Amino acid sequence: REETTSAADYWRILTIKRRRDLPPDWLRAYDSAMLQIDSDAVLEAQSSSRTTIQRRAPRRRDEAQNFRNISQIQPLPRWAKGGAGALDDPCDAHFFAGAGLARLDQVLRSGADVSSAGGKAADVSSAGKNFGEAGAEPVFVGALRQRLALRAAAVCAAMARLREDEVALRDAEHLAAFDTAPTPGGRLHRLWRLFATRPARLDAPLMRAAAECLDLPPHIDGSALAAFVGEASTVENPLNAATRVSTAALHILVDAPQIDAEIFALWLADLVLAQRLRWAAPLPLLATTITHPSMRTATGRRPRPSDPDWSSSVACAAARAAQEAYALASELSRRSHMLLSVAPGLRAKGALRVVELLLADDVVSPARAAKAAGLSDRASRRLFDRLVALGAVRELSGRANFRLYGL
Repeated sequence: REETTSAADYWRILTIKRRRDLPPDWLRAYDSAMLQIDSDAVLEAQSSSRTTIQRRAPRRRDEAQNFRNISQIQPLPRWAKGGAGALDDPCDAHFFAGAGLARLDQVLRSGADVSSAGGKAADVSSAGKNFGEAGAEPVFVGALRQRLALRAAAVCAAMARLREDEVALRDAEHLAAFDTAPTPGGRLHRLWRLFATRPARLDAPLMRAAAECLDLPPHIDGSALAAFVGEASTVENPLNAATRVSTAALHILVDAPQIDAEIFALWLADLVLAQRLRWAAPLPLLATTITHPSMRTATGRRPRPSDPDWSSSVACAAARAAQEAYALASELSRRSHMLLSVAPGLRAKGALRVVELLLADDVVSPARAAKAAGLSDRASRRLFDRLVALGAVRELSGRANFRLYGL
């Protein structure tokens, strides 16, 4: 009775017939000892499993918490947005412009965070510049620039009194044949799309490419233009540098049509703004909001670089544009994370190449994806149907044929 462990082991191998031959007091003693040992074993097993769960659960919760912090962009604080009439005062306009550009600057340097969020999902290292390095651009920056470029092109087309809206400009860029000459609105679109393919550098090739998009007079020298703009952009304050360069551009392009000179001035302002902020490439900002109703004067006239209060107009436009670009970046961040999370489950050949295209541009057509990824037309369409069903991309044309897909 004292050696309970051995007694219990022995009791387990006894047959029913053998047990009936034992005295009743022995049976009660052995039953009690066996139950006690089994209860201790069960409690010990439960305690060890509970300890294991308690050790592991916080680790999973911590990973989930870190994952949420990495993949999501926090909204702008209320003090950085301002209310109605917050941009009427020039000092307030400069304040809100600085706050918005500072938060946007953080997004454009969050490449390491976004790569950590999607690093296990898919290899899209070529989708963003220096993807995965500290301070690099986020993986969706190509889509961000191209979508802002579409907005800026639509605004500039309206300024030039062209009938092409965002839908028409998008179709002309992504559905037209390769050798088709662009329309006037299409050239404006390509002017702003240059920002996604060129660094924020004032050089002659970039000036010549911009002059060709605007069909400026051929006697304008790209090298001289770059040198002049470089001298005018030596001001440390980014907004003041953008104001100074855009005003000086009108004096350079005296022989060009007035509206082309104004569009080129807005394009240069964004280029210099990105250069002073040390961004890898510019973002189309000022042109996206320069014609906003709140920007107009009492007589309904839109701001122009030749106005005496052009500096205040630049600050107001930058403040509003930075807030809108930040909201768009937040949306694209969520959508790109969804795309990266479903990418490993795509079994189509070349699917990751299609993911890279979606992260790098406003929209992608099935024909372009098929050519870039080596897919058949049918396989490309089925891949996009699968991505839409998974909620990773959207169909943005609204048509049954000639569809376009994007984040």
